[in-house]
Amino acid sequence: MRIGELSKRTGVSRRSLRYYEEQGLLTSSRSDVGQRHYSDAAVQRVSLIRQLFDAGMSSRVIATVLPCVDLPGDLGVAEETFTAMTRERARIDADIAHLVETRDALDVLIGANSRHRAELSTAPEPVTPSA
Repeated sequence: MRIGELSKRTGVSRRSLRYYEEQGLLTSSRSDVGQRHYSDAAVQRVSLIRQLFDAGMSSRVIATVLPCVDLPGDLGVAEETFTAMTRERARIDADIAHLVETRDALDVLIGANSRHRAELSTAPEPVTPSA
């Protein structure tokens, strides 16, 4: 299939598909006139790439992880991929911990603001001197 069809089937822009190819995440063959052609398996591959990007992985890390999919029987690849995946999981865990801390701090501020608003709504109106 051509790049437009792959884009339509995956919901990923042509520009992103070209970027994936530049980064070595996706491959295509070229026609005599230079048009990209992708196999049907590219749809699944693009879906996996999107999932990895959505998890916060960089294209460099994704390029490290994908060989595990391409060469599942290679022990060296499996070891390298395992190291990359555990490192990324640790990074995601740290990101989650930071988000939880940020949410907890925001909860404290929301509570303080709620109390302040309640105090303001029960305070007597200021008296203005008459002229």
